[in-house]
Amino acid sequence: MSRSRRGPTVISVPVHRNQSGIGCCCCCRCCSCIHLEFLKTGSGKLKLAEVITGFFCQGLALQYGSSYSSTMGLSFQSFVNNVTWCFLTTFLLLICYIFSPKSINLVKSSLFEVLFNVLAALTYLSTCSYLGYVVNMVLEPVFMITPHYQVYPAMSAAYMAGSVLGLIYAYDAYKSYRYFRGFRY
Repeated sequence: MSRSRRGPTVISVPVHRNQSGIGCCCCCRCCSCIHLEFLKTGSGKLKLAEVITGFFCQGLALQYGSSYSSTMGLSFQSFVNNVTWCFLTTFLLLICYIFSPKSINLVKSSLFEVLFNVLAALTYLSTCSYLGYVVNMVLEPVFMITPHYQVYPAMSAAYMAGSVLGLIYAYDAYKSYRYFRGFRY
């Protein structure tokens, strides 16, 4: 009987590095309850763009348009209301996704995010078109004759950024619908 000699058995143990949290140095991480990997995904980038652009629109509207809200009337009020509820809901979704990776699949696989994004896209596009009409009909003539009149350019930027944001929400609605139907991205 001949015995065959085998070499040493090498066992490799896969190392699963926890990428949650914020890297403090090369070997440790802190705040492991935060999952910033979501911001690197397509959905995370869309949510971040929605939050930043919504904050920009709300800041412009409140900074420059609030003292002229009676001049712009219902268009300004509907724009500010729309920006506020969309910004708040998107911000809360982003916080949920960052602090709870389980909520990403739970919320995205439900109909909530699809309906929210569709409704946000439609309301942004409608309120921005209404605000754009009022800004160009009411504020532009005042801008032509008044030096240093900052309301017209600021509100023009607000409704233009809001229109772009409406398109971003429409794209997010499409991606959310595909995720809801089972096409993961």
